[in-house]
Amino acid sequence: MTVERADYAVYWRERAACLHEDPDLFFPIGNSGPTLEQIDGAKAVCGRCPVVEQCLNWAVRVGEMEGVWGGTTGSERRAMRRRQAYRAKGTVATAA
Repeated sequence: MTVERADYAVYWRERAACLHEDPDLFFPIGNSGPTLEQIDGAKAVCGRCPVVEQCLNWAVRVGEMEGVWGGTTGSERRAMRRRQAYRAKGTVATAA
């Protein structure tokens, strides 16, 4: 089966390890106690996922800040975006 470019967004999701998991696992409420165990459980699923990179790239690209995507939490993705913005700011060329 040949995957068309337009179908790629759907295709990687169909291969995700989380496809048959309870979606609530990936959307913990809070950030302490049992929630940390839930986050670890979600990340364990991501750890065995064949499309974890595509998932993370999608979450960062669309600005998904809730839940565990691509093995990262919302706060981890916010930190990634800040680092990317900082690096981009440092590489901006000035006109002479």
